[in-house]
Amino acid sequence: MQTSTAKSTLHSAASRRARFVVLALALILVGAAAISLLLGRYPIDPAQAVAMLVSKIVPVDPIWTEQQATLFFNVRLPRILLTLMVGCCLACAGAAYQGTFQNPLVSPDILGASQGAAFGAAVAILLGVSSFTTSLFAFGFSLFTVLLVLLISSRARGNHMMVVVLAGVMVSSLFQAGVSYAKLVADPTDELADITYWLMGSLTGTNMRDIAMVFPIMLIGCATLFALRWRINILTMGDDEAATMGVNARRTRIVVIVAATLVTAASVCVTGMIGWVGLVIPHLCRMLVGTDYRRLIPASMLMGASFLLIVDDVARLATTAEIPIGILTAFVGAPFFLYLITRKKKL
Repeated sequence: MQTSTAKSTLHSAASRRARFVVLALALILVGAAAISLLLGRYPIDPAQAVAMLVSKIVPVDPIWTEQQATLFFNVRLPRILLTLMVGCCLACAGAAYQGTFQNPLVSPDILGASQGAAFGAAVAILLGVSSFTTSLFAFGFSLFTVLLVLLISSRARGNHMMVVVLAGVMVSSLFQAGVSYAKLVADPTDELADITYWLMGSLTGTNMRDIAMVFPIMLIGCATLFALRWRINILTMGDDEAATMGVNARRTRIVVIVAATLVTAASVCVTGMIGWVGLVIPHLCRMLVGTDYRRLIPASMLMGASFLLIVDDVARLATTAEIPIGILTAFVGAPFFLYLITRKKKL
Protein backbone atom coordinates (compact mmCIF):
# COMPACT_ATOMS: atom_id res chain seq x y z
CA MET A 1 0.00 0.00 0.00
CA GLN A 2 2.80 2.38 0.99
CA THR A 3 4.75 1.42 -2.13
CA SER A 4 1.74 2.18 -4.31
CA THR A 5 1.27 5.56 -2.60
CA ALA A 6 4.96 6.39 -3.05
CA LYS A 7 4.80 5.53 -6.75
CA SER A 8 1.69 7.66 -7.16
CA THR A 9 3.41 10.58 -5.42
CA LEU A 10 6.50 10.25 -7.64
CA HIS A 11 4.34 10.07 -10.77
CA SER A 12 2.40 13.15 -9.72
CA ALA A 13 5.63 15.06 -9.03
CA ALA A 14 7.07 14.04 -12.41
CA SER A 15 3.86 15.12 -14.14
CA ARG A 16 3.94 18.52 -12.44
CA ARG A 17 7.59 18.95 -13.37
CA ALA A 18 6.86 18.06 -16.99
CA ARG A 19 4.03 20.59 -17.16
CA PHE A 20 6.29 23.24 -15.68
CA VAL A 21 8.99 22.47 -18.27
CA VAL A 22 6.49 22.71 -21.14
CA LEU A 23 5.26 26.07 -19.80
CA ALA A 24 8.85 27.30 -19.47
CA LEU A 25 9.62 26.22 -23.04
CA ALA A 26 6.56 28.13 -24.27
CA LEU A 27 7.73 31.28 -22.49
CA ILE A 28 11.24 30.86 -23.89
CA LEU A 29 9.77 30.51 -27.37
CA VAL A 30 7.77 33.74 -27.03
CA GLY A 31 10.80 35.58 -25.70
CA ALA A 32 13.11 34.27 -28.42
CA ALA A 33 10.63 35.25 -31.14
CA ALA A 34 10.21 38.75 -29.70
CA ILE A 35 13.96 39.31 -29.48
CA SER A 36 14.55 37.90 -32.97
CA LEU A 37 12.14 40.46 -34.44
CA LEU A 38 14.43 43.21 -33.15
CA LEU A 39 17.74 41.68 -34.20
CA GLY A 40 19.31 42.49 -37.54
CA ARG A 41 21.71 44.72 -39.38
CA TYR A 42 18.96 47.36 -39.63
CA PRO A 43 17.76 47.95 -36.05
CA ILE A 44 14.11 48.19 -35.10
CA ASP A 45 13.35 49.15 -31.50
CA PRO A 46 10.62 47.38 -29.47
CA ALA A 47 8.16 50.28 -29.65
CA GLN A 48 8.38 50.37 -33.44
CA ALA A 49 7.95 46.58 -33.72
CA VAL A 50 4.87 46.59 -31.48
CA ALA A 51 3.40 49.59 -33.29
CA MET A 52 3.88 47.97 -36.70
CA LEU A 53 2.17 44.77 -35.55
CA VAL A 54 -0.70 46.70 -33.96
CA SER A 55 -1.11 48.76 -37.15
CA LYS A 56 -2.30 45.64 -38.93
CA ILE A 57 -5.27 45.51 -36.53
CA VAL A 58 -6.10 49.12 -35.73
CA PRO A 59 -4.89 52.44 -37.21
CA VAL A 60 -1.71 53.74 -35.55
CA ASP A 61 0.31 56.89 -36.16
CA PRO A 62 3.53 55.65 -37.79
CA ILE A 63 6.71 55.94 -35.72
CA TRP A 64 8.67 53.93 -38.24
CA THR A 65 10.06 54.53 -41.71
CA GLU A 66 8.76 52.92 -44.88
CA GLN A 67 12.04 51.05 -45.21
CA GLN A 68 11.65 49.60 -41.72
CA ALA A 69 8.09 48.48 -42.47
CA THR A 70 9.19 46.76 -45.69
CA LEU A 71 12.06 45.02 -43.90
CA PHE A 72 9.86 44.01 -40.97
CA PHE A 73 6.89 42.58 -42.87
CA ASN A 74 8.55 41.28 -46.04
CA VAL A 75 11.83 39.92 -44.71
CA ARG A 76 12.18 39.53 -40.96
CA LEU A 77 8.68 38.46 -39.91
CA PRO A 78 8.21 35.79 -42.65
CA ARG A 79 11.64 34.36 -41.92
CA ILE A 80 10.99 34.10 -38.19
CA LEU A 81 7.57 32.53 -38.73
CA LEU A 82 8.94 29.92 -41.13
CA THR A 83 11.88 29.17 -38.83
CA LEU A 84 9.50 28.51 -35.94
CA MET A 85 7.31 26.29 -38.12
CA VAL A 86 10.20 24.26 -39.51
CA GLY A 87 11.86 23.78 -36.13
CA CYS A 88 8.56 22.68 -34.61
CA CYS A 89 7.86 20.23 -37.44
CA LEU A 90 11.30 18.62 -37.60
CA ALA A 91 11.49 18.08 -33.84
CA CYS A 92 7.93 16.76 -33.69
CA ALA A 93 8.55 14.39 -36.61
CA GLY A 94 11.79 13.18 -35.02
CA ALA A 95 10.10 12.38 -31.72
CA ALA A 96 7.24 10.60 -33.51
CA TYR A 97 9.60 8.52 -35.67
CA GLN A 98 11.71 7.52 -32.66
CA GLY A 99 8.64 6.30 -30.82
CA THR A 100 7.14 4.55 -33.84
CA PHE A 101 10.35 2.75 -34.83
CA GLN A 102 11.31 2.19 -31.18
CA ASN A 103 14.77 3.48 -32.01
CA PRO A 104 16.22 6.56 -30.26
CA LEU A 105 18.66 7.23 -33.11
CA VAL A 106 16.02 7.63 -35.82
CA SER A 107 15.65 11.07 -37.42
CA PRO A 108 13.02 12.57 -39.79
CA ASP A 109 15.01 11.67 -42.90
CA ILE A 110 15.08 7.94 -42.06
CA LEU A 111 12.66 7.14 -44.92
CA GLY A 112 14.53 9.19 -47.50
CA ALA A 113 12.34 12.29 -47.45
CA SER A 114 15.30 14.66 -47.33
CA GLN A 115 17.27 12.98 -50.10
CA GLY A 116 14.17 12.81 -52.28
CA ALA A 117 13.60 16.52 -51.74
CA ALA A 118 17.25 17.22 -52.57
CA PHE A 119 16.96 15.32 -55.85
CA GLY A 120 13.74 17.12 -56.75
CA ALA A 121 15.32 20.50 -56.02
CA ALA A 122 18.40 19.61 -58.06
CA VAL A 123 16.26 18.61 -61.05
CA ALA A 124 14.27 21.84 -60.75
CA ILE A 125 17.44 23.95 -60.62
CA LEU A 126 18.77 22.19 -63.73
CA LEU A 127 15.49 22.99 -65.48
CA GLY A 128 15.87 26.66 -64.55
CA VAL A 129 12.44 27.04 -62.94
CA SER A 130 11.45 29.58 -60.27
CA SER A 131 12.22 29.14 -56.57
CA PHE A 132 8.55 28.44 -55.85
CA THR A 133 8.47 25.67 -58.48
CA THR A 134 11.72 24.33 -57.04
CA SER A 135 9.97 23.97 -53.68
CA LEU A 136 7.10 22.12 -55.35
CA PHE A 137 9.55 19.75 -57.07
CA ALA A 138 11.29 19.11 -53.75
CA PHE A 139 8.01 18.43 -51.95
CA GLY A 140 6.73 16.11 -54.68
CA PHE A 141 9.92 14.05 -54.89
CA SER A 142 10.11 13.88 -51.10
CA LEU A 143 6.67 12.29 -50.89
CA PHE A 144 7.45 10.03 -53.86
CA THR A 145 10.59 8.77 -52.11
CA VAL A 146 8.73 7.83 -48.95
CA LEU A 147 5.93 6.15 -50.93
CA LEU A 148 8.58 4.15 -52.78
CA VAL A 149 10.13 3.09 -49.47
CA LEU A 150 6.78 1.98 -48.09
CA LEU A 151 5.96 0.11 -51.30
CA ILE A 152 9.26 -1.77 -51.22
CA SER A 153 8.90 -2.61 -47.53
CA SER A 154 5.35 -3.91 -48.07
CA ARG A 155 6.66 -6.49 -50.54
CA ALA A 156 9.62 -7.63 -48.44
CA ARG A 157 9.63 -10.32 -45.78
CA GLY A 158 11.00 -10.22 -42.28
CA ASN A 159 10.71 -7.75 -39.42
CA HIS A 160 8.54 -5.00 -40.88
CA MET A 161 10.15 -2.05 -39.07
CA MET A 162 13.65 -3.25 -39.88
CA VAL A 163 12.69 -3.69 -43.52
CA VAL A 164 11.29 -0.15 -43.64
CA VAL A 165 14.55 1.27 -42.28
CA LEU A 166 16.68 -0.76 -44.71
CA ALA A 167 14.48 0.27 -47.63
CA GLY A 168 14.85 3.90 -46.51
CA VAL A 169 18.63 3.60 -46.48
CA MET A 170 18.65 1.98 -49.92
CA VAL A 171 16.33 4.50 -51.57
CA SER A 172 18.14 7.41 -49.91
CA SER A 173 21.42 6.17 -51.38
CA LEU A 174 19.79 5.93 -54.81
CA PHE A 175 18.54 9.52 -54.72
CA GLN A 176 21.83 10.71 -53.23
CA ALA A 177 23.53 9.27 -56.30
CA GLY A 178 21.00 11.17 -58.42
CA VAL A 179 21.93 14.42 -56.66
CA SER A 180 25.62 13.70 -57.25
CA TYR A 181 24.95 13.19 -60.95
CA ALA A 182 22.94 16.41 -61.09
CA LYS A 183 25.90 18.26 -59.59
CA LEU A 184 28.19 16.62 -62.13
CA VAL A 185 26.20 17.86 -65.14
CA ALA A 186 25.25 21.25 -63.65
CA ASP A 187 26.69 24.45 -65.05
CA PRO A 188 29.52 25.32 -62.61
CA THR A 189 28.94 29.06 -63.00
CA ASP A 190 25.47 29.12 -61.48
CA GLU A 191 23.53 25.84 -61.29
CA LEU A 192 26.18 23.96 -59.29
CA ALA A 193 26.38 26.77 -56.74
CA ASP A 194 22.58 26.87 -56.41
CA ILE A 195 22.38 23.10 -55.83
CA THR A 196 25.21 23.15 -53.30
CA TYR A 197 23.71 26.07 -51.40
CA TRP A 198 20.27 24.41 -51.32
CA LEU A 199 21.83 21.25 -49.88
CA MET A 200 23.37 23.24 -47.02
CA GLY A 201 19.96 24.57 -45.95
CA SER A 202 18.99 28.21 -45.67
CA LEU A 203 16.09 30.45 -44.75
CA THR A 204 17.29 33.35 -46.90
CA GLY A 205 14.63 34.80 -49.17
CA THR A 206 11.69 33.47 -47.15
CA ASN A 207 8.39 35.11 -48.05
CA MET A 208 4.74 34.78 -47.15
CA ARG A 209 4.05 32.71 -50.26
CA ASP A 210 6.36 30.00 -48.92
CA ILE A 211 4.52 30.06 -45.60
CA ALA A 212 1.12 29.93 -47.28
CA MET A 213 2.23 26.91 -49.31
CA VAL A 214 3.42 24.76 -46.39
CA PHE A 215 1.36 26.00 -43.45
CA PRO A 216 -1.77 23.87 -44.12
CA ILE A 217 0.37 20.74 -44.55
CA MET A 218 2.38 21.44 -41.41
CA LEU A 219 -0.76 22.21 -39.42
CA ILE A 220 -2.50 18.98 -40.44
CA GLY A 221 0.62 16.87 -39.82
CA CYS A 222 1.48 18.37 -36.44
CA ALA A 223 -2.14 18.32 -35.27
CA THR A 224 -2.35 14.63 -36.18
CA LEU A 225 0.85 13.77 -34.29
CA PHE A 226 -0.29 15.83 -31.30
CA ALA A 227 -3.65 14.06 -31.25
CA LEU A 228 -2.01 10.62 -31.49
CA ARG A 229 0.71 11.24 -28.92
CA TRP A 230 -0.87 8.91 -26.36
CA ARG A 231 -1.10 6.16 -28.99
CA ILE A 232 2.62 6.58 -29.72
CA ASN A 233 3.14 5.72 -26.03
CA ILE A 234 1.36 2.44 -26.70
CA LEU A 235 3.40 1.75 -29.85
CA THR A 236 6.58 1.85 -27.79
CA MET A 237 5.23 -1.12 -25.78
CA GLY A 238 5.02 -3.40 -28.84
CA ASP A 239 2.25 -4.60 -31.12
CA ASP A 240 0.96 -7.32 -28.79
CA GLU A 241 0.55 -4.91 -25.89
CA ALA A 242 -1.14 -2.42 -28.19
CA ALA A 243 -3.62 -5.06 -29.34
CA THR A 244 -4.58 -5.87 -25.74
CA MET A 245 -5.35 -2.17 -25.23
CA GLY A 246 -7.56 -2.00 -28.31
CA VAL A 247 -5.11 -0.08 -30.52
CA ASN A 248 -4.44 -1.21 -34.08
CA ALA A 249 -0.66 -0.81 -34.05
CA ARG A 250 -0.15 -1.20 -37.79
CA ARG A 251 -2.81 1.36 -38.73
CA THR A 252 -1.62 3.82 -36.08
CA ARG A 253 1.98 3.42 -37.21
CA ILE A 254 1.03 4.17 -40.81
CA VAL A 255 -0.88 7.31 -39.80
CA VAL A 256 2.04 8.52 -37.68
CA ILE A 257 4.56 7.85 -40.47
CA VAL A 258 2.41 9.67 -43.04
CA ALA A 259 1.90 12.69 -40.76
CA ALA A 260 5.59 12.87 -39.83
CA THR A 261 6.58 12.50 -43.48
CA LEU A 262 4.26 15.31 -44.55
CA VAL A 263 5.71 17.81 -42.08
CA THR A 264 9.26 16.72 -42.92
CA ALA A 265 8.68 17.10 -46.66
CA ALA A 266 6.97 20.46 -46.17
CA SER A 267 9.90 21.68 -44.08
CA VAL A 268 12.70 20.49 -46.33
CA CYS A 269 11.09 21.73 -49.54
CA VAL A 270 11.26 25.39 -48.45
CA THR A 271 14.49 25.42 -46.44
CA GLY A 272 16.74 22.81 -47.99
CA MET A 273 18.60 20.21 -45.95
CA ILE A 274 18.49 20.99 -42.23
CA GLY A 275 19.67 17.99 -40.27
CA TRP A 276 20.02 16.97 -36.62
CA VAL A 277 17.06 18.96 -35.26
CA GLY A 278 14.79 15.91 -35.35
CA LEU A 279 17.45 13.77 -33.65
CA VAL A 280 18.83 16.10 -31.02
CA ILE A 281 15.76 17.94 -29.73
CA PRO A 282 13.64 14.88 -28.78
CA HIS A 283 16.54 13.54 -26.72
CA LEU A 284 17.00 16.85 -24.90
CA CYS A 285 13.28 16.89 -24.17
CA ARG A 286 13.39 13.33 -22.83
CA MET A 287 15.99 14.49 -20.31
CA LEU A 288 13.60 17.23 -19.20
CA VAL A 289 10.10 15.70 -19.35
CA GLY A 290 10.69 11.95 -19.56
CA THR A 291 9.52 9.43 -22.13
CA ASP A 292 5.78 10.06 -21.92
CA TYR A 293 4.82 11.23 -25.41
CA ARG A 294 1.88 13.19 -24.04
CA ARG A 295 4.51 15.60 -22.72
CA LEU A 296 7.35 14.79 -25.11
CA ILE A 297 5.57 15.81 -28.32
CA PRO A 298 4.56 19.33 -27.19
CA ALA A 299 7.94 19.83 -25.50
CA SER A 300 9.74 18.83 -28.70
CA MET A 301 7.59 21.19 -30.76
CA LEU A 302 8.39 24.14 -28.50
CA MET A 303 12.08 23.42 -28.05
CA GLY A 304 12.57 22.62 -31.74
CA ALA A 305 11.07 25.97 -32.74
CA SER A 306 13.18 27.90 -30.22
CA PHE A 307 16.35 26.00 -31.07
CA LEU A 308 16.13 26.58 -34.80
CA LEU A 309 15.21 30.24 -34.29
CA ILE A 310 18.27 30.84 -32.11
CA VAL A 311 20.50 28.99 -34.59
CA ASP A 312 19.07 31.06 -37.45
CA ASP A 313 19.75 34.27 -35.52
CA VAL A 314 23.38 33.20 -35.22
CA ALA A 315 23.45 32.24 -38.91
CA ARG A 316 22.32 35.66 -40.09
CA LEU A 317 24.18 37.81 -37.57
CA ALA A 318 27.48 36.06 -36.77
CA THR A 319 29.29 37.11 -39.96
CA THR A 320 28.80 39.58 -42.80
CA ALA A 321 28.06 36.66 -45.16
CA GLU A 322 25.17 34.54 -43.87
CA ILE A 323 26.11 31.04 -42.73
CA PRO A 324 23.90 28.23 -44.12
CA ILE A 325 21.81 27.04 -41.19
CA GLY A 326 22.40 23.37 -42.00
CA ILE A 327 26.09 23.84 -41.16
CA LEU A 328 25.33 25.26 -37.72
CA THR A 329 22.80 22.56 -36.81
CA ALA A 330 25.43 19.96 -37.75
CA PHE A 331 27.97 21.65 -35.46
CA VAL A 332 25.52 21.20 -32.60
CA GLY A 333 24.08 17.83 -33.61
CA ALA A 334 27.23 15.85 -34.38
CA PRO A 335 28.86 16.31 -30.94
CA PHE A 336 25.56 15.50 -29.25
CA PHE A 337 25.25 12.34 -31.32
CA LEU A 338 28.73 11.28 -30.20
CA TYR A 339 27.66 11.89 -26.62
CA LEU A 340 24.59 9.71 -27.08
CA ILE A 341 26.48 6.72 -28.47
CA THR A 342 29.33 6.89 -25.94
CA ARG A 343 27.49 7.51 -22.68
CA LYS A 344 27.15 4.52 -20.38
CA LYS A 345 23.46 4.97 -19.62
CA LYS A 346 21.13 3.05 -21.90
CA LEU A 347 19.49 5.15 -24.61
